[in-house]
Amino acid sequence: MTGSSVPRSSVISAEVARFDRLAATWWDPAGPMAPLHAMNPVRVGWVDARLEAGLRVLDIGCGAGLAAEALAGLGHAVLGIDAAAEVVAAARAHAEAGGVAVEYRVATAEALAGEEARFHAITALEVIEHVADPAAFLLSLATLLEPGGRVFVSTINRTARSLAVAKVGAEYIARMLPVGTHDWSRFVTPSELGALATKAGLRMVATAGMTYELRARRWALSRDLGINYIACLQAA
Repeated sequence: MTGSSVPRSSVISAEVARFDRLAATWWDPAGPMAPLHAMNPVRVGWVDARLEAGLRVLDIGCGAGLAAEALAGLGHAVLGIDAAAEVVAAARAHAEAGGVAVEYRVATAEALAGEEARFHAITALEVIEHVADPAAFLLSLATLLEPGGRVFVSTINRTARSLAVAKVGAEYIARMLPVGTHDWSRFVTPSELGALATKAGLRMVATAGMTYELRARRWALSRDLGINYIACLQAA
């Protein structure tokens, strides 16, 4: 792939800065990233169930490495990339302290696509709602896949329920997330994700809802895609 055909960067500088400010507390299970800590076993388990053992996996928008470390612990060879340098430094430090074999780089999906890198599987978990151009972003992910590879995207549906629960409730009422973490207008519906995937040469082959069970205080898979959901996109 030539440099001229690489999609423009979909990174939003303000989003990168926001997450960089959280780098020091990312691995605190009771800190600002507590919802991701709680959700991580469900989303990573769903991904791993759809992969063969020991694949080369790219974790895009890896943050401080919650999913990347979990996938490495399941036997995959993981490269985690993020545009936020402080967050990547926190990821490296945590992996080194725990003796976890994960490679990290400060990079974007578009830049990596320009290097003609290829992976058997790509995860973009809670990322697409933070990019400027979801279509260009998915095109980059498709470019980075080996033939027959899979992309896993988890995100938030743009519904009245998600506005009430994932935006207003989580940020302003329950204070589960820092205020300003999400912009509801950037949430992506499953049908929109499917259409964007098709344009990128991918097809949606599986979806699942991820629901927070308040009484049990845990996340679980469900058929309800109304708020949080995860999808598997297959390359041709």
